[in-house]
Amino acid sequence: MSVSTGTLVVKEPLNFWAGARVKPKDTNNSEPVYEPATGRVLCDMIPCGEEEVDEAIKSAHSAYLKWSKLSGMERARIMLEAARIIRERRDEIARAEVTNNGKSITEAQVDIDVAWQCIEYYAGIAPTLSGQHIQLPGGSFAYTRREPLGVCVGIGAWNYPFQIAAWKSAPAMACGNAMVFKPSPMTPVTAVMLAEIYKEAGVPDGLFNVVQGGAETGGLLCHHPMVAKVSFTGSVPTGKKVMEMAAKGVKQVTLELGGKSPLIIFKDCELENAIKGALMANFLTQGEVCCNGTRVFVQREIMPQFLEEVVKRTKAIPVGDPMCEETRMSALISKPHMEKVLGFIKQAREQGAKVLCGGEQFLPNDPKLKDGYFVSPCVLDNCRDDMTCVKEEIFGPVMSVLSFDTEEEVLQRANNTTFGLASGVFTRDIARAHRVAANLQAGTCYINNYNVGPVEVPFGGYKMSGFGRENGQVTIEYYSQLKTVVVEMGDVESIF
Repeated sequence: MSVSTGTLVVKEPLNFWAGARVKPKDTNNSEPVYEPATGRVLCDMIPCGEEEVDEAIKSAHSAYLKWSKLSGMERARIMLEAARIIRERRDEIARAEVTNNGKSITEAQVDIDVAWQCIEYYAGIAPTLSGQHIQLPGGSFAYTRREPLGVCVGIGAWNYPFQIAAWKSAPAMACGNAMVFKPSPMTPVTAVMLAEIYKEAGVPDGLFNVVQGGAETGGLLCHHPMVAKVSFTGSVPTGKKVMEMAAKGVKQVTLELGGKSPLIIFKDCELENAIKGALMANFLTQGEVCCNGTRVFVQREIMPQFLEEVVKRTKAIPVGDPMCEETRMSALISKPHMEKVLGFIKQAREQGAKVLCGGEQFLPNDPKLKDGYFVSPCVLDNCRDDMTCVKEEIFGPVMSVLSFDTEEEVLQRANNTTFGLASGVFTRDIARAHRVAANLQAGTCYINNYNVGPVEVPFGGYKMSGFGRENGQVTIEYYSQLKTVVVEMGDVESIF
């Protein structure tokens, strides 16, 4: 299937459970889904009601009963087959992702690669899941079993729709769980492709289900008594609500929330790498990335060289048709979001920041893109720590640059935030690099790079950026529970 911007047609139902796509029951509350690059309506998102959510969860539960009885090797074989199919269909999935999300095809292809790598990684971990054997006095002993939780709910975000579905389902399935996944109402298109791929690979019907919907459907999922765990990616306010709803049923929660991450550039850095790092930290997926390093702290002595070069390269970023291989930045997710981002830039100006480039609605030359949601990438200078653009997550292509003098001062300023998702430092001083990494209050710290996310390493937040982890070995602990079995080999000693 070769798709150019503005041509993809979505006709099939976007819900999936019991091993097949499912037509929505009630089409009354449908919401339009847009193609960001053209502004045209791509399809309707029809939310699932109580009955449908219940069907999807029951279907997941029956699949869980079968799947959890398989050995790790048996689960791994099916997961590896799913990874292989994704690899094979990478371009088709990437094009659908681009149409629905607006990011460049170059980036979307990497996202799909990360998705199959994640599934492949957890397929490798599935057969290694094991417990411990503990010797007790008199020949008695105890052992532990790592057991699945049951039905897990995944709630995705709109910035990495397919990748997040893989990041949540792969560790859940490796541990023997089933999953009901709710994509963002703005990006309902690709999760169901993953569901079909898992089915084709050979998972039991119902193991990975997709229900469409917004907050109301999310609430039904979080409150359902058969759900054991909720993993949510999104904003802090919604994360709090998810946690509150899950608390009513004492369900486990993983929260991957927002960020306002610091990127600290010392004067002894390799400047060329620091500049590339700052661009990677701010303009991937049009700046709509939760771990972006949007507060760029630059040591005063190198500020002029840094700004000159960063502005030059930011102006040169090719913005336009996301299906073109040359495009490096494309459309924001929606019109309201674009207006919100432009509002942040306007407010930054009013508060005294200086717009060095970009920050305006952008009109590509191609007439079919005239109604797309494009914003030119923006660099803000003259920023202060108390400005809104420095404190709040903009989630758009906006880099705020701040100067600093000493390590001690910049650490205090970098940590002065309620967020704690990521952070970065550029320096050639090895002791300083590790010292700064140790002192930054964030779940990830990049040294001399930014926004690299190998599936082998854990990702997650400190503070209000959330808790729990995705990727890496540790995530197994968030999708399983430990049972202790105590075995008496002698007689019972009783005080009664």
